[in-house]
Amino acid sequence: MSRPLQLLIVDDEPLAHQVLLHHLAAHADFAVVGHCYSAAEAMAVLAKQQVDLMLLDIQLPVLTGLHMLKLLAKPPQVVLVTAYAEFALEGFALDVTDYLLKPVSGERLAQALDKVRRRAGLLAAAMPAADPEPQQIVLKVDRELRRFDLETICCFEGYGNYVKVWQGERMTLVSATLKAIGEQTASHGFVQVHKSFLVNPRQVQSLDSQNLRLSNQQQIRIGEAFKEQARQLLTLR
Repeated sequence: MSRPLQLLIVDDEPLAHQVLLHHLAAHADFAVVGHCYSAAEAMAVLAKQQVDLMLLDIQLPVLTGLHMLKLLAKPPQVVLVTAYAEFALEGFALDVTDYLLKPVSGERLAQALDKVRRRAGLLAAAMPAADPEPQQIVLKVDRELRRFDLETICCFEGYGNYVKVWQGERMTLVSATLKAIGEQTASHGFVQVHKSFLVNPRQVQSLDSQNLRLSNQQQIRIGEAFKEQARQLLTLR
């Protein structure tokens, strides 16, 4: 049996430590190796011992959790645990594994720990169902129907009564509405981040609170009304 993953809890609220410890009791493959109440304490622990995962609060005294991450040359996996959803996109840009909003539920923590296990190579990707949904979408191009491989699509861009399908630098104009395509692709993880854009999370290269950049170097501004949907990109990576 492999050794437990070494876990460090960093939060300035003692109650938050207790809640996390309670939920972690159900996960024997994680061992809590320390409790820190500031970024300075956490950095001291990281300098002395191996840590595989930090459960990290953002609002810490003196130095925030996000600022601390920017200072670390080789940070461990990080799951942000915060009461402030607006920092999630910035956390994503720092390559955090997941983020949890307080109060943390046992179910949500379990999902985050599965992501940690996958990144650590300890959990195989889920096996496909016997009859998986087709990973293609059929759309009308001129007068013919054409199949598109969803994995190759960076985004869909609304264009009046048409939609631009972006596959890398190649664009195909199809006869459809963005709303209809959104309904067809929701189960495949596509997320609407602007009134005119549906994006493929697997094609997102970088993300901050205002913009995202796709693998084809296309930059899309996140619409104010779609900030919450954009945060889904954190869990669909």
